[in-house]
Amino acid sequence: MARILAIDYGQKRTGIAVTDELQIIASGLTTIPTETVFDFLKTYFSKENVSKVLIGDPMQMNGQPSQSADMIHAFAIQFQNQFPAIQVVRVDERFTSKLAFQSMIDNGLNKKQRQNKALLDEISATIMLQDYLTRKMI
Repeated sequence: MARILAIDYGQKRTGIAVTDELQIIASGLTTIPTETVFDFLKTYFSKENVSKVLIGDPMQMNGQPSQSADMIHAFAIQFQNQFPAIQVVRVDERFTSKLAFQSMIDNGLNKKQRQNKALLDEISATIMLQDYLTRKMI
């Protein structure tokens, strides 16, 4: 079975999470500078079998697109053009950053560790992916 990858795309950093080959467990993979995202993905896809990519769909509480929605939509289109064989699924990413921060607190990270925005982005992608897996199993 192929892996599923989740991308928490941001202006400066992009968090990435991936499933195991059985698509049961989501794990943080890395956070990379956004300008390197396509180079990273080309390399990763050449080594790993990935059938589906989740890309966060940023929404406000009222269901309207957030300020970053246009930037992420452009990324999703560019992704589909570069990797047409990989299915893209847009997923609601509301609250993932807050849940990621709370996860850092719950796991005992100190204040300095919680200020690591790269770790926050990676955890956000992992939460997005695990939520997708949980919904898929229901």
